[in-house]
Amino acid sequence: MAMLQRMSTVVKSKMNRLLDRAEDPRETLDYAYEQQMSMLRDVKRGVVEMVTAKRRLELQASKARDNLAKLEVQARKALEMGREDLARVALERKQGALAELQGLDLQISDLEMEQEKLTASEQRLQTKVQSFRTKKEVIKAQYNAAQAQVKIGSALSGLSEEMGDVSLAVERAEHKTDTMRAKAGAIDELAAMNVLDDPLGGGDDIDRELRQLSVASDVDLELEALKAGVSTDKQLPEAKS
Repeated sequence: MAMLQRMSTVVKSKMNRLLDRAEDPRETLDYAYEQQMSMLRDVKRGVVEMVTAKRRLELQASKARDNLAKLEVQARKALEMGREDLARVALERKQGALAELQGLDLQISDLEMEQEKLTASEQRLQTKVQSFRTKKEVIKAQYNAAQAQVKIGSALSGLSEEMGDVSLAVERAEHKTDTMRAKAGAIDELAAMNVLDDPLGGGDDIDRELRQLSVASDVDLELEALKAGVSTDKQLPEAKS
């Protein structure tokens, strides 16, 4: 038994969680508003039906009054003609019509009282529905604003994570750029010093031969200078003796 109660509790909790996720407060408010509007329409329909019934009774009461006047005239004419028996019949019918009229007047009075109560209820319900409609729209606007803030916050959170990756990528790109600039500067410096050889043998044959002659001339000059220096070193000891 305890196991079944526990399972029931678990199932109910999960169902409540699913319902909470599926429920949209805006739809719930709109549904409640539609229900109140339906009640208001029913009350208005009831007022119309009650007024219609009262009007029908008022028509019957008007006919009863006309009938009373007619019966009274008939009774007088019967007496004038010496027909007391007919006058009695007319007066008896008049009493019946009078009782009917009194009953109709009582029913009309009751309907008027009910109409006033129902009209007052309709006005209170109308005010309540209008107040609920205003509150509903305010709550929906607040919910939409809160939902937008949540979406913006989630977007910003995801953006901050992505910006962290972007920052690392920018840092790596800057490091590679600095390395390439340093390498390019080194190549320019070596090229200016004529350290780098043209792998394609740039220049024509005359340029290459002139460069070779220049190099050979520089080597010859340096060699002669070395020879002169060595010869001078050899002669210095003889001069001391």
